[in-house]
Amino acid sequence: MGIKGLQGFVARVCPDACKTVDLREVAEKHRIDHPDFPPVIVVDAMSCVRYWYTPESWVCGGQWREYLAILEDFIKAFMAAGIKLVFYFDGVVEEKKRDEWIKRRLQNNKEIARIFQFIKTHRKQPGREMFIVPSALPTFTRFALKSLGQKTVCTLQEADFEVAAYGLQHNCIGILGQDSDYLIYNTCPYFSIEKLSLDRLVTVMYSREDLCHALGLSLTHLPLFACLLGNDVVPESLLERFWRKCLVTSPHKNNSYNRRTNILLAVANYISKVPCSYSSLKHLEEMLPLGSDKTLLHRGVESYLLPGQQSPWIPPNLTSCQTFSLQQQTAVCQDKEIFQLAKEQHIQSENYTIFNILSKGEIECSNSLEDECDTEIPGQALIYRPARQHIYSVLLESGKGGAYPLVKEWFVYFGNPLQQPELIQPVQPSMPGGTPNLKTLWFAKGPDVEKQRCSTFLACFHLQDRMEELQALEAPVAAFCCLLAYLMMQVSSLSLEDLNAFVAVILCLKGKSAAQLAGLQLAQVDSRGVHLGAVFVRGLTTLLMANSACGFPFRMDDLMPWEVFDGKLFQEKYQQSHQGCSLEELLEGNESLYTPFQNLKSFICKACTAKKRTIQSRPRGNGFITGTQQREFNPRFQQTHRSSFVPPYHNQMRGFLWRNPQPQGKKY
Repeated sequence: MGIKGLQGFVARVCPDACKTVDLREVAEKHRIDHPDFPPVIVVDAMSCVRYWYTPESWVCGGQWREYLAILEDFIKAFMAAGIKLVFYFDGVVEEKKRDEWIKRRLQNNKEIARIFQFIKTHRKQPGREMFIVPSALPTFTRFALKSLGQKTVCTLQEADFEVAAYGLQHNCIGILGQDSDYLIYNTCPYFSIEKLSLDRLVTVMYSREDLCHALGLSLTHLPLFACLLGNDVVPESLLERFWRKCLVTSPHKNNSYNRRTNILLAVANYISKVPCSYSSLKHLEEMLPLGSDKTLLHRGVESYLLPGQQSPWIPPNLTSCQTFSLQQQTAVCQDKEIFQLAKEQHIQSENYTIFNILSKGEIECSNSLEDECDTEIPGQALIYRPARQHIYSVLLESGKGGAYPLVKEWFVYFGNPLQQPELIQPVQPSMPGGTPNLKTLWFAKGPDVEKQRCSTFLACFHLQDRMEELQALEAPVAAFCCLLAYLMMQVSSLSLEDLNAFVAVILCLKGKSAAQLAGLQLAQVDSRGVHLGAVFVRGLTTLLMANSACGFPFRMDDLMPWEVFDGKLFQEKYQQSHQGCSLEELLEGNESLYTPFQNLKSFICKACTAKKRTIQSRPRGNGFITGTQQREFNPRFQQTHRSSFVPPYHNQMRGFLWRNPQPQGKKY
């Protein structure tokens, strides 16, 4: 979270603390000083994603191939300078930060409502000043960087602490991010992602020493300074009276500064006169209205101490260096082997959310670009909940002699005030003989186990009867069909036109480069198409979760959005389909796609019919609901009734081999 106003304060009031640096020169100096250790920058990826996402379109669901190319260029620029990057991602939301997380999510809801209002009014994407990152961008960024060969770490506690600790312990040349907490930690230099000029590898370094000099403080003062300004441990609401007292006695008060700037100067002035001792800290704790928790300041200062560091504010015997606090004994999962593997895969960014469920029985999902006014499409959190309940059942394996533990969900959707987590009951998927146990799914080998992994995965999406047909498809297409069939079953308002648009996307996406997709121009943007794009992308994260739980029947790379989806392309196909265009136009004149189109569509329709769900035609014309009237649609779009299923893309590697490498040169 950082300290409110500190980054701007440094830029405005302490310009000497903002130094322009050439990262090539920094790296070269490091090589001279440490010839045996290559220069490394540790990257706080969560604070960088909004700067990395530069494709022009951001509302339609994500320009994933463009984004992947951008990340590749980012990595290449540093590699060319001989700089190694290590990327860190938040793997948890710590309890102390939950209130702030909720506050931000509710604020994001308001921003998203304004975005949809703009789209409906102007039928186009808002300007960058209203930008929010596409749904699930941090999740897929993590897997993208890993697929590009980068060291990618998912944290067990707050990322800023682990980033600062890694930077210090590995003698990194700096931290790249945008979080003022890096001005407080006593670690390696802090470089700005916001100010980075990638082509020149020049950015701004924020100097702690120069900040201290400007404020009349020492480095050991900074953790207390951060706490007395309000941070993740000490809420600002407890500090208002203290700030007023500081402002009265401050010699630095300047009417040309805003109130926050004057508070920063006044608090620094106050601290500079306080002796650096534990008794001073205790006196401050007594003075502040901390309520029943008089150790807040102690804990706040301690939260900035990295492994091996001490502070004059806290005696050594009272310093408990932060480590991952959750022990195996307190975890939901009591099997040491499973717990350890889940933990290793979590840290190495190989699984998705599984460790959070097995350790704390808790999971969260941030905002998605969903239209709260569209009552026909439930929140994605609710659409995918039945699948998640099956995944929880696979992971928590009760049902075999005990009650399932409930899973705490913090999922953002319209109507959820987020005052407390929702307690969700795991539900066993329907499988003959029940679901295999987790040890079998994760550790056993052989074709029978491969089959069990696949059938368990499909059962989470109510498709266990469709295994043979899906096995005939290339992996990304099979995964796409799983998700689309599940989506069509769960959301009764989805129409044949919606189905046609989704199927056209995966067929037309094949072979399109990032540059071709970037060049695609939309005459207008449809708000319902925006909503469906976000729902689909969130569905891909549900596939990741199921794949992780079931022992990876798919390679994770085959479930990535750049394999199966593009936001602008979907928006184009959605509008074409609802406006009643011909199949020829929908499939861009490529006759070789006609049969695959009908086959994939036939598969989805048959899967839905088996669950007593009939998909109706419901064209919305130029973006407006046309009511219940049915109109004649291009006959090529009508459901085909085939006696046998002919797969559109044959999997040349037969059997249960989705997760094995596909033949070279054949993506689908």
